[in-house]
Amino acid sequence: MVSSSIISLVLQKAIQVATHSWEYGTVSQAQLEWQNASLSIWNDPFPKRKVPTLDWRKVPALTYLEPHIRLDNTTLIDGDGAAGDPASLGIAALMIGKSDERYFDAATRQEQHLIHDVPRWENGAISHRETYKELWADFVYMVPPFLAYYAVASGDLGLAKEAAHQVKLYRDVLVTGEGPWLHIVGPGVPDFAMWSTGNGWAAAGASRVLATLRKSKFDGETKEEQAQLTSIVKGIIDGAIKFDVDQSGLLRNYLNESSWWGEISGTSILAATAFRMARLEPDSFGKKYTKWATKKMELVDSKIDKSTGIVAPAIDPLNWHNETKYVNGSPEGQSFVVLLHAANRDWKASI
Repeated sequence: MVSSSIISLVLQKAIQVATHSWEYGTVSQAQLEWQNASLSIWNDPFPKRKVPTLDWRKVPALTYLEPHIRLDNTTLIDGDGAAGDPASLGIAALMIGKSDERYFDAATRQEQHLIHDVPRWENGAISHRETYKELWADFVYMVPPFLAYYAVASGDLGLAKEAAHQVKLYRDVLVTGEGPWLHIVGPGVPDFAMWSTGNGWAAAGASRVLATLRKSKFDGETKEEQAQLTSIVKGIIDGAIKFDVDQSGLLRNYLNESSWWGEISGTSILAATAFRMARLEPDSFGKKYTKWATKKMELVDSKIDKSTGIVAPAIDPLNWHNETKYVNGSPEGQSFVVLLHAANRDWKASI
């Protein structure tokens, strides 16, 4: 296993190369889980059943994200046409907002925009795009965890249930008969294929909603939603394991397409989610899953350049059809490696 200093180097590369809304949000999440684990939704996020009031300027994940949060708009950051991606800054805004209400107000505007302004799919799923109805697996990491956290911050049981329901609505459209999800369904840039990273976004997002509900005052009132989220995550990870056949040992960029190569982004976030679920739902995610995740982590670790912190090969984060291996440091891929190590560390501490 690589040292914590090497993982910190991987994180620094993620910070260096991030330039888009969802990348900032994901980098911040990696910082929080790696550097301030006690504050993340996996540990003790709601002491006394409330969002804690922090000296937030001592929390690197929050000081990193704060300059990117805008206080004068309906969304927390420009999403470049995406309705879902700006919400990836929402939990940080709520955490800062306990000390500075301007940030809580900004998070409220973001929540209201998602609930009331953004188009919806025919089944009620909030669109990932601002101006037309389109569902991306990526949405599940960006929006439902924010809605669940906002529900705790505002004491809104209905919104907590809606956060979980949005995951189900996405599942109902994007799921395939073989377990993994399709990437994008809609009129803009459809991608009717099993993108590894997209499945990682979905599984990790659903697990974050589950953890938020489990750790909150709504735990007892959301048991049905929690069971459904567990089932959804299990379906995705079981599907990934089914298609884990590439000679590299990494998951292919498109899980079921033999023409693709194995890459570190989808592999890392799906393995991270397996470790997280092993803590949350050990009866459903036993030794089979943790052994698989450990093997994936060992392979990913072997792909880290210990002088630069770059982990490769990754898929081009802006062009998932690009067949050229991405070796310059994917912001999300780098973050996923950090999330994987944070998840492994926390899982080992619990056994």
